[in-house]
Amino acid sequence: MEEQKKRILSGIQPTGTFTLGNYVGAVRNWDALQSDYNCIYMIANMHAITVRQTPADLRRQTREAAALLLACGIDPDRSVLFVQSHVPAHAELSWVLSCSTPFGELTRMHQFKEKSARHPEDINAGLFTYPVLMAADILIYNADLVPVGIDQKQHLELARNVAQRFNGVYGDTFVVPDGYIPKTGAKIMSLQEPEKKMSKSDTNVNGFVLMLDDADTIVRKFKRAVTDSDGCVRAAGDKPGVTNLMSIYSVFTGRDYAAIEKEFAGRGYGEFKLAVAEVVKDAFAPIQAEYKRILADKAYLDGVLTGGARRAAAIADRTVTKVYKKVGFLQI
Repeated sequence: MEEQKKRILSGIQPTGTFTLGNYVGAVRNWDALQSDYNCIYMIANMHAITVRQTPADLRRQTREAAALLLACGIDPDRSVLFVQSHVPAHAELSWVLSCSTPFGELTRMHQFKEKSARHPEDINAGLFTYPVLMAADILIYNADLVPVGIDQKQHLELARNVAQRFNGVYGDTFVVPDGYIPKTGAKIMSLQEPEKKMSKSDTNVNGFVLMLDDADTIVRKFKRAVTDSDGCVRAAGDKPGVTNLMSIYSVFTGRDYAAIEKEFAGRGYGEFKLAVAEVVKDAFAPIQAEYKRILADKAYLDGVLTGGARRAAAIADRTVTKVYKKVGFLQI
């Protein structure tokens, strides 16, 4: 029954087009999760401003992110898709939770250290406290599960600590969330520096493939992918570039490494890179077409986001009312 399904919450920032890594590691799995869970999907535009954004770009990219998620199979009839800033309760809960979060816990967040190093000109308080907002994002919906990559495990642990601490002081209030590691998830690395995770913030545009890259660009980027001098398509620890390409090929074809090694035995890297490029561009072509159709239909997209915000707020507002009462805020 629908009521017995666990609730899952996931979010993604609208700072530019999603990469191949975002698609494989997260977005591709979001569609599949809709059958087994009550899914809430959030476009995390409030998190995006911890790094200064151009306002017009942020507005445009938020709409584009929503259209791309819908094109990837998010069904607004089965899931809640909404924009974070459309539900003010997130910020309201974040303040209460920040008063239950020790300063020392936030100083240990590795992403604060990394982002501070990347943006020394703008080390703002939001950059320091955004893990509390992330905890609010999760706890406000009493999410049972949160899909997490290795770089977000620390933030989920903070959310669990905050929930347990609040429950201990004020009584049973929040569901303590668990991490969800997608079985089909794979970590996609940079095409130019395969020891590093693929990222759209990479200064080398050949290091990442964007979901909206045209076919020629996708082929060109894969042709330039770093391999090695061995000339053999084989997965190994000392062959990170080739192994990364095999991982991508495996995701889109369903073939394991042994089958891929057999398929390309005696064939050069040139043929292999082209084959990887072909399966990626063929997978993205229908998504790109659907994305363009949805983005052009402003009334439909606005309707989805308005409906999603209304459904999200109905849950979030109930949680905030309960929390406000527990901490002693006067009700009127």
